Amino acid sequence: MTDAARGAVPDGLVAVVKRDCATCELVAPLLAELAESQPITVYTQDDPTFPADADWVVDDTELAVSWHNDIETVPTLMKVAGGEETDRIVGWSVEQWRAFVGNDTLGDGLPDFRPGCGSLSVDPTIAPKLELAFGDTTMAARRVELAELEDESEAMFDRGWTDGLPVVAPTEARVLAMLEGTTRDPSDVVAIVPPNLHEATVEKVAINAVMAGCKPEYLPVVIAAVEAICTDEFNMHGVLATTMAVGPVFVVNGPIRKKLAMNSGMNALGHGHRPNSTIPRAVQLIVRNIGGGFPGGIDRSAQGSTTKLGLMIAEDEEGSPWTTYSQDQGFDAGVDTVTAFCSEGPHTIVDQKSRTPESLLRSMAQMLSHSLSPRMVMGMDAMLVISPEHMARFAEAGWTKERFLAELEPLLAVESDTIIEGVDGIDEGLPAGFAGVTLPKFRPGGLQIVHAGGPAGLFSSILSGWVAGEKGSLPVTKEITA
Repeated sequence: MTDAARGAVPDGLVAVVKRDCATCELVAPLLAELAESQPITVYTQDDPTFPADADWVVDDTELAVSWHNDIETVPTLMKVAGGEETDRIVGWSVEQWRAFVGNDTLGDGLPDFRPGCGSLSVDPTIAPKLELAFGDTTMAARRVELAELEDESEAMFDRGWTDGLPVVAPTEARVLAMLEGTTRDPSDVVAIVPPNLHEATVEKVAINAVMAGCKPEYLPVVIAAVEAICTDEFNMHGVLATTMAVGPVFVVNGPIRKKLAMNSGMNALGHGHRPNSTIPRAVQLIVRNIGGGFPGGIDRSAQGSTTKLGLMIAEDEEGSPWTTYSQDQGFDAGVDTVTAFCSEGPHTIVDQKSRTPESLLRSMAQMLSHSLSPRMVMGMDAMLVISPEHMARFAEAGWTKERFLAELEPLLAVESDTIIEGVDGIDEGLPAGFAGVTLPKFRPGGLQIVHAGGPAGLFSSILSGWVAGEKGSLPVTKEITA
């Protein structure tokens, strides 16, 4: 390996520049002037003839010297003695450069200051490749070599790595770039993933996040979501094994919604927004590729639903007059969280005529009473996603979330005699021993309330849950950390 490939630079003044930088263009004549009076070596990142076609200009288009010497800004000017850097400055400052090189007239007529430009070696599209080429990074994951003429997408389909849609090839460079999204060590174990109870390390999570189409900044949310579903309370094994059409639905709260440009408005439960679509998809790929949760294997759903592909809701906190969903789960306002809730796909509530909270509440109660089945009570949770126009009915009347739930409770009381087995000629229902009592539709705390949706449209949604409690699945909230 050459000295340049190892990042070694000669003694004297050393500069790193690129032609595609206005500040480097500004100082180019000064570098030529310095070359006439003292030893200087200039490494150029993008044009071997810039700042001059001379023996003191060295081609660094492979960026080995820039990477090994941690060049973040160009121009960078360094002093090197005995093979070791002793000092450096970046950008252009007439005062700094004159003091640095000992020339009180250097740069006469130039502006006093100009900031530099980003080094190509820290370009996010290039840096992971340089890490692979020059760093000591090693990945624990198994490498799969494809034949030269083998199609990447088809190869991943053939190996069973996909959810039925094309995935992004998880090359080493892409995975390293994804790992930049977290401060956690790649070897850290995030969770033991059902059903096969295999370890999901940060690196393995990152691989599947690449495949799902995530950006690196999404990775902390993916990690927290995996932590949430791989708990005894959520019971991902049971969620897979049931023949019901349920899967994890995720609700995100906190400032990270805005940071990641997550959608909490129009089409909030639909497609079209990258973080909302790719983050839950990554989680499902992790369950499939690491945990072994394949449809037709442990995944025994009779019909399935869109929640098995991935559904993530970012709550519209700013548009709601009520406490946030994460506050209901015991977290402070402003904390980034993701909640996993086991549910089937959304069902629309249509009410375009109610102008009072009382009328709209009764309309919602009627729909909620039919969640999954009007003959099912107490055992199943549900999530009510209230749209802005519907929320306005309650906000304008000054209703709190507590009043909403208190007023809703009696409307969801069910007379057991109406749902006993055989009543109205329907075999489905409660055993005869439950006759003569009034029962709640949902267990205490079983109705989850979230605010999301576009500004226009008198529609809300219900996501009906699976069995709640120890034998089923409970909502689990995890804080999202870097």
